[in-house]
Amino acid sequence: MGPVTLSDADLTRFARHIVLKEIGGAGQVRLRAAHVAVIGAGGIGSPALQYLVAAGIGRITVIDDDRVDLSNLQRQTLFGTDDIDTPKVEAATRALARINPDVEVERRQVRIDRDNAREMLADVDAILDGSDNFGTRLAVAMASHALHIPLISASVAQFEGQLATYRGWETDKPCYHCLVGRDPEREGMSCAEAGVMGAMAGVMGSLAALETIRAITPFGEDSAGKLLIADALSLRFRTVVLAKDPGCSVCGAG
Repeated sequence: MGPVTLSDADLTRFARHIVLKEIGGAGQVRLRAAHVAVIGAGGIGSPALQYLVAAGIGRITVIDDDRVDLSNLQRQTLFGTDDIDTPKVEAATRALARINPDVEVERRQVRIDRDNAREMLADVDAILDGSDNFGTRLAVAMASHALHIPLISASVAQFEGQLATYRGWETDKPCYHCLVGRDPEREGMSCAEAGVMGAMAGVMGSLAALETIRAITPFGEDSAGKLLIADALSLRFRTVVLAKDPGCSVCGAG
């Protein structure tokens, strides 16, 4: 791949980024050169993908094995009624092309797991995980750590959302497993069982896109090692500092 440059159209499209001193032309070029993997094109992935494409990420790999269902449309804003029964990666690609056709979107209609995660994520610059099950999150986190690729992990349930960036290979930063452990049998309630406020998924997906942009062209305070918890019932955000577990079997000394 040759040097990445910005065209006259790019300078106009991304003018509101470029005028920010924390991003500027150099930061926009870094976004254009970046490759991001998004795990899940659902409630988190939908808004995240829209903002990543709008931000000018050069290449995005969308990984999701599901099809659009009528019940998704309450929160998965990439899709419409006409997309029902269509593979999410296919419907997402069409929708994203309407936002920015210059972004290369790679579709992977497959469930990512511990057997294929490293192969699928090996050449990306950042991973945004919005998947809806613990097994997938563990597999993605393990691959992220092994490959030394920043992991932006976002989730939402009922009226609460959580967001964190993990770079556990760094001496002072925890990995995903420092927070959740490695129990492969751990189960959580699904959205169908617990319910989810659709707009809350939009909030967390947008924040995840912001963190992904920050992972590529850093600005502001480094948020790795902190967990952001958003509560829509009280309309409050709080941040918890995550300690690195010295006994963690993934990133610790033990």
